[in-house]
Amino acid sequence: MPIPFPGMDPYLEHPDLWPDVHNSLISALRDHLVPRLRPRYYVSVEQRTYRAGLTGLTFIGRPDATVVAESRPAYRAAPVAATPPRVVTVELPVPDTVRETYLEVRGVASGQVVTVLEILSPTNKLPGEGRNHYERKRMAVLDSLTHLVEIDLLRAGPAMPMFGDDRGAHYRILISREWQRPRADLLPFTVRQPIPDFPLPLQRGEEEPLVPLNALLHELYDRAGYDLRINYRLEPEPPLGDEDAAWADALLREQGLR
Repeated sequence: MPIPFPGMDPYLEHPDLWPDVHNSLISALRDHLVPRLRPRYYVSVEQRTYRAGLTGLTFIGRPDATVVAESRPAYRAAPVAATPPRVVTVELPVPDTVRETYLEVRGVASGQVVTVLEILSPTNKLPGEGRNHYERKRMAVLDSLTHLVEIDLLRAGPAMPMFGDDRGAHYRILISREWQRPRADLLPFTVRQPIPDFPLPLQRGEEEPLVPLNALLHELYDRAGYDLRINYRLEPEPPLGDEDAAWADALLREQGLR
């Protein structure tokens, strides 16, 4: 089934679905870029790992350990046989591991990172330690000779720090070329628009290949069968604003999904 929206499908932002979408889209981008960048560059999938526990990022709802005590029998003068203790099954608050993938474009001859490509996740966009960690890494990239491409396909959480006007945007793609800083190119768009193609910066003076992110996402949606996991009769999470919700409702009804 083709994706029912012209660009980003807001139903893909659901917390239960997004990790699969995120990692699959990273792989799709890698597979698209490799044949277009070789032999001068290679593209690798890198990974960050967070431990999410009681004092870390977010604790995923696992119950506290439970101990159930047997009531003691009343005292009797005559000796009674000891009752063997009952074994009770409990659950412990085991930390969760949160893994995030991103891409690095490296020069084959030098091995140096030329471009970092990030797709934001809830962990590094929502306020908290995960966002703090990502913003520190972001600042390190912006203070280096490495280009940054930052793709934000999530409406939840505040946009990453930047100075400029992207009012009304649900999503955005940032292209920060190291020789243009502090200026950067921002491609803001809404749920009603196709995702724009974006240029991938390489060494200065080299042609920048256009990345058709909209086509890649739509192909992935169909290939991965995401429609089998989405109930379009419900509202997306997070919900759309009133006007966009009415537009989405009409769009889904027109396609027989409501």
